[in-house]
Formats: sequence, structure tokens, C-alpha cells
Amino acid sequence: LLSDADSKVIKDYEVLNAEAVCQNAGMARPGFFFVAPDGVIKEKLFEVKYRERLTGNNALSKLFPELADQVTDTIEQPHLQVVLQQSDNSGMPGNLITLTAEIRLPADVHVYAPGAQGYKPVKLDFDPIPDAEFRPVSYPQPKVLVLQAIHEKVPAFEGTFRIREEMKINSRASYSGPLAPEGKSVVIKGKFEYQACDRTTCFLPASVLVEWHLQVLPLDRQRAPDDIRHK
Repeated sequence: LLSDADSKVIKDYEVLNAEAVCQNAGMARPGFFFVAPDGVIKEKLFEVKYRERLTGNNALSKLFPELADQVTDTIEQPHLQVVLQQSDNSGMPGNLITLTAEIRLPADVHVYAPGAQGYKPVKLDFDPIPDAEFRPVSYPQPKVLVLQAIHEKVPAFEGTFRIREEMKINSRASYSGPLAPEGKSVVIKGKFEYQACDRTTCFLPASVLVEWHLQVLPLDRQRAPDDIRHK
């Protein structure tokens, strides 16, 4: 969060929030630049709505998904393993938190991707809660599996793949205002559905309950000193 009373650097980086008014006038859109050692900007991560903000961990999880997400639980199923991850263990109203279900399949097992006909494709559903807003679930690009025995081609997943959900913590004043200093514990619950098959057998469709835990902290409302506020 840059202290730039005249908005000079903000304008140089072309991140001025032109729609902001009153005490927010002249401020930047919150976001992240990923700058390489040679000074070249490799990535820019910004949200359209200034009240929706990525956390530092969430930005890292987008750039380096294998390194940044924190494992919170591992669920063993008969034909696969579900590893639950999240970008942050805590956040504030308006923060965007990434929830991940990493699916690990044995070498000879596959599951069906969304769009597969005649089989139960994978699906990650979340229970609605007043503490958060959920964006559409993001599935990876499947491979086309050729089933020689029945002369079919179907979209499927093999090996290890990740299903991601980006949720925004409720940013309404009616929610953020009453938060106590210690914050609020929130449980995000959902269900993962799938049908696993190996080379000879398609097993019955199955589902597993999943959940993530998040601590929602109150906003820091302390004002900056007068001499570095926007003029």
C-alpha cells in the first residue's frame, strides 16, 4: 500500500482509481506487480472492484500454485486422494481467498471431466454462507481419453490435478462493522463428486464432504498520519 500523497507514482504505474471520491480520491487500485530481477514486470494482478483485494498469499498462489497454498487436510478415498489447500488461514472483509482441492489419482485410474456424457463428471459444490461470495469453480483443461473397447472419446483427468474456487469475504458494512477484535471463525463446507474408472472397471459414483476453516479479522481502520495523506 503506497504512501504517495500527490499520486505521482500511482499515475506513473497507471493504477489510479479514477472512480474513487472523497477521502479515497487519488488512491491506487489495490493489486500486485510481479517484477523480475531484470526489472521487467512479468505479471499484474488487479481486481476491477477496489473492495475486492487479493492477499499476498493469494497472489503467490496464482503465480506459484505448487508452492503457496497451505495444506489443511488430506482425505483418503477408495480410488483417489483429496488434498485440501487454501491460500490463507485468515483474511479481512473484501479479501479474495483461493480454496483448492488437489486430486491425486493412482497411475491406472482416471475420473471424468465436466462435459463427459454417460458418466458422472467431477464436481465441486459449496454450501452458501452469508460470510462469503463464491465465484465459479475453476477446473483445469482435461485430456481426451480414448476408450478403445467401446470406441468412445471422453474428457477426463489423470494423475494429479487441482480444482480451484475463489471466494470473497463479505465486504458489506453490515458484516464487517460488528466484527470483534479477535474476528470470527468461519467454516466453508462443500462436496466433491466423482466417478473413478480403471482399465477394466468403472466404479459407482461417489462423493466426499470437504471443508476449509478461515478466521475473518476486522478491518484496520487506523488513519495514516496527516503529512502522508492524499492532498
